[in-house]
Amino acid sequence: MKKILLIIISFSIWASAFSQTDNIRRKIEDILVSKQATVGVAVLHIENKDTFSINGNGHFPMQSVFKFHIALTVLDAIDKGKFKLKQKVFIKKTDLLPNTWSPIRDKYPNGNIYLTLSEILQYTISQSDNNGCDFLIRLVGGTQVVDDYIHSIGIKDFSIKTNEEEMQKEWNVQFSNWTTPIAAVEALKTTFEKKVLSPKTYKFLWKAMFETSTGKNKIKGQLPIGTQVGHKTGYSGVNPQGLTAATNDIGIVTLPNGNHFAISVFVSMSTEKEAVNDRIIADITRAVWDYFINNKK
Repeated sequence: MKKILLIIISFSIWASAFSQTDNIRRKIEDILVSKQATVGVAVLHIENKDTFSINGNGHFPMQSVFKFHIALTVLDAIDKGKFKLKQKVFIKKTDLLPNTWSPIRDKYPNGNIYLTLSEILQYTISQSDNNGCDFLIRLVGGTQVVDDYIHSIGIKDFSIKTNEEEMQKEWNVQFSNWTTPIAAVEALKTTFEKKVLSPKTYKFLWKAMFETSTGKNKIKGQLPIGTQVGHKTGYSGVNPQGLTAATNDIGIVTLPNGNHFAISVFVSMSTEKEAVNDRIIADITRAVWDYFINNKK
């Protein structure tokens, strides 16, 4: 059954400020017209506050996008003096689970090593390390601590209930970690505008985000080479029925004039190939880029 969101276009107060909404809507409709997927999009121009969303209040599984929120929670704890960026922590071999994406495990297969928190955060943000992610969740006290912190900074339409290990075991577990596209953009905005975190941890976070090596074909896929993008991806894989629950990317894009826009694109319940799902994200981002370039924003 097709789940193409062409007519479910939300023009709420949040999502109606683009001066040429019909044009951007038509471009995104053209991108989605033949796609077998449910898509949610939210966009915010950081400097002039232009906003736009498609299915912006829908609940979408985050997958590894939640590592951005986990990193925020850890960095806030560092700011509060609970930990230090250069603090060394012991990684046991049992912390490095097999059969999951983990550059840390690949580099240190026998574990039993000391790494700094900054190294683990870098692996988790920039390389989306699943074992690093779960280590950080345990460090701060569990998923409820992350959920509570994100809500405390004003992000309401969001939930984290489970970790990477649990998501790997059962397909439906991933749906307990969700966000709306609008809430994802609001989290980016709140962080990028220096409303949370100290200057030191802010600089660390965004350096790691701009160094992200995953998802080169998503938000960055159709942008000019060299465009500065700080982003965090998420991907569910494909189940035996050929369904992809989540192909996601959220981030901050730097425009040629030095302005920025925050964007979140969630492609869910898709029967398309991975490359098609990635291209949906890339093409939507390019359409938004062109809108801002053409309108000199």
